[in-house]
Amino acid sequence: MSQIESLSQIEEKLNNLSLTAKNNIDNANTQEELDQLRVSLIGKKGDLSMILKTMGQLSATDRPIVGQKANLIKINLQDLITKRKNQLNNQALDHQIKNEKIDVTIPAIGTPPGNKHPLISTQDEIIDIFCGLGYSVESGPEIESDFYNFESLNIPKNHPARDMQDTFYLDENLLLRTHTSPVQIRYLEKNPPPVRIIAPGRVYRRDAVDATHSPIFNQVEVLCIDQDINFSHLRGTVLTFLKAFFGDIPVRFRASYFPFTEPSAEVDVQWKGKWLEVMGCGMVDPKVLEKLGIDSEKWTGFAAGLGVERFCMVRHQIDDIRKFYTNDLRFLEQF
Repeated sequence: MSQIESLSQIEEKLNNLSLTAKNNIDNANTQEELDQLRVSLIGKKGDLSMILKTMGQLSATDRPIVGQKANLIKINLQDLITKRKNQLNNQALDHQIKNEKIDVTIPAIGTPPGNKHPLISTQDEIIDIFCGLGYSVESGPEIESDFYNFESLNIPKNHPARDMQDTFYLDENLLLRTHTSPVQIRYLEKNPPPVRIIAPGRVYRRDAVDATHSPIFNQVEVLCIDQDINFSHLRGTVLTFLKAFFGDIPVRFRASYFPFTEPSAEVDVQWKGKWLEVMGCGMVDPKVLEKLGIDSEKWTGFAAGLGVERFCMVRHQIDDIRKFYTNDLRFLEQF
């Protein structure tokens, strides 16, 4: 009879331990509390171990019953502790996410770093080279009058040269400039020689779009007027500039025609085994100077013009001018 009571008493203690332990585990609020409960419940000197020490009073038949029950309780308590630990971890993570969450709909703060567009960096380099040669930078309006864009440059109405520079016409005899030469005329009206200026800027022509032509492009024009200026000064300046920009590259001058220069020449560079026109140049026509009230017997000079896109294409081996304007980041990120 005493053995049955002992078995019952031990089982009752195990049941009470299981119920009390489960309640304490469920109410634990920190990892530290759970660790303390684990040690006090199923540690070497814990409550479960103390109960199992009384198994020696039981018969050989009852001991396995108590041992099996105690083992199940131990496994169950371990599972409860692990489950509660995971709950506390998830609660802590949810609290952190709630307090530290980022609203992705809010606009970003600051501007990501970027690079200059290849046309801008090319134009800046061209300007730097000419400034190093003693030239100053001048600018003018992109919407020009017919007088400044054509007539002042020895291109009267109905002159065939206008066909080469067909442009976009606006009201009141205004148009989108076809070159930056008007900047030179405006500057000479207010500044007597000697003059050494460059005029960078955007220009417009009704060119058909293809791999080497665009109706909108960037140009840099050069003007030098002084006493005793001749074609050798022009050639020396152009070659010096081209060598500074491209390095040692084949260059040739071809006789050409421009209404505002005489004599005139086209300048070509060798690109991909072919000659590519990159500049036009010539000695300023005396008629242009006389219209401005400048004595062409005393003052002479030269002018030259280049397309920034062409120079950038040759420099970076780009085969299509349209790539500059499509805003394809795969292309732009290379620079």
